[in-house]
Amino acid sequence: MEIRIGTGGWAYFTVPGMNSLSAYSKAFDYVEVNSTFYEIPSAELVKSWRKRVPEGFEFSVRCHRSITHQYLLRPVPEAIASFNRMIEICRLLRSAYLHILTPPQLEFTDRRIEVIRDFFSTMDTAGVRLVWEPRSLEAKINREVIKIMEDYNIVHCVDLSRQTPLRESDVLYSRLFGKGRHTLYQFTDQELKEVDQKAKELRARKIMLAFHGIRMYKDAARLKVFLKSGSFPRVTKKLGLESLQEVLMEDAKFPITKKALLEKQGWKVIDLAETERVHASYYLELLPERTYENVREIIRELQK
Repeated sequence: MEIRIGTGGWAYFTVPGMNSLSAYSKAFDYVEVNSTFYEIPSAELVKSWRKRVPEGFEFSVRCHRSITHQYLLRPVPEAIASFNRMIEICRLLRSAYLHILTPPQLEFTDRRIEVIRDFFSTMDTAGVRLVWEPRSLEAKINREVIKIMEDYNIVHCVDLSRQTPLRESDVLYSRLFGKGRHTLYQFTDQELKEVDQKAKELRARKIMLAFHGIRMYKDAARLKVFLKSGSFPRVTKKLGLESLQEVLMEDAKFPITKKALLEKQGWKVIDLAETERVHASYYLELLPERTYENVREIIRELQK
């Protein structure tokens, strides 16, 4: 079983004096190229990405949104041309996986299923495995969608912290956002353990985990450390309430209500003890309902 752990992009992975991708590739051996969803890059730029990373480094590529959100996987000339460019990007990066995201508003009617099947039957993807993430409620992903995945050997992509793939595959591909709102989330130790356990129970030949969100680099690194050492690293320098104080000092704006504190700070992870990390909401839930003027006031209230 091969496990690759990375994140959705490298742009925010900064090390002074180093190119972001080069620096990223020293910490991780896999990245999902997120930018290709928004803009199709030139071949020259893509080639430069490949040159900046070690030989064994692995890319996966996100399919451009025009194909899925504008043309809705219809086999029209514009969509076919763009899709072929995405396959070429995969080949330049030596990427074996092209991730396709379809929007929640895409209804899988009988006619739509027929169109999507025509689309996949039209494409030459030799050497590139398709990974499909239908952004619909699980109940709306009917048997015919899964049948398309089976017929074209497409991997069903889900957020493993929320769902389980609807079909078995030799490859498990998960984009991990967690249980928060938008990108505001950080995984606790227990949640990372659950992702690891769930991934291994599915017994895929290859597991690819791409973390997303505001703390994605830390979450991915923590899971890598756990898999190697059996324990998780600390996320702050302090423990308990001092750890909470440390994360609140990062960007909390005052005055602030308890409700706003929970929304804007509760998703962060703190060190409750040397071997236990929890969300900041563990403490913030204990606060009385009122407005707070500064961090010290919050900590004093929790010390009572």
